[in-house]
Amino acid sequence: MAEVKQKNEWVEWGKAIVIAIILAFLLRTFIFATSIVEGDSMDPTLQDGERVIFNKFVYMVDEPDRGDIVIIHRPEKNYVKRVIGLPGETIEIRNHKLYINDELHDQTFLTEDAKNHTGSFGPITIPEGRYFVMGDNRSISKDSRNGLGFIMEDEIIGKSEFVFYPFSEVAKTR
Repeated sequence: MAEVKQKNEWVEWGKAIVIAIILAFLLRTFIFATSIVEGDSMDPTLQDGERVIFNKFVYMVDEPDRGDIVIIHRPEKNYVKRVIGLPGETIEIRNHKLYINDELHDQTFLTEDAKNHTGSFGPITIPEGRYFVMGDNRSISKDSRNGLGFIMEDEIIGKSEFVFYPFSEVAKTR
């Protein structure tokens, strides 16, 4: 009798472990994943070496919005950038100020130094199905202005939700 009880206990533990592994696989594949911030292009919002958890599911049911910090998949690597312009909008940067469809757009997430190093750009109209992204550290960021170009919607693989490492920096991304 004790052997049967012990065997049932092992079977139950085995089932629990298999279910946990399947759940972890499904969450990692379809809902959440991690990415490492490489470089200083998102400074001060995100620093080099920080690890972020990003939501893969959100853009299956919705579209990226202005201000979202997104993970962009390119064959050579993933990039972490902020969505600035949406499909069909016209972007221009003049006198270090961002204009979207000829209206001044305040970028509260930028430091004054970053605002003063944005430079001039455009005007340029974003094609349908594409997005315009920039890093928060405008003076050094490789982004839609200089190398990445417009980002196709299917290249955006997730929205950064929060920093989980280093532990001293655990916070929701802004």
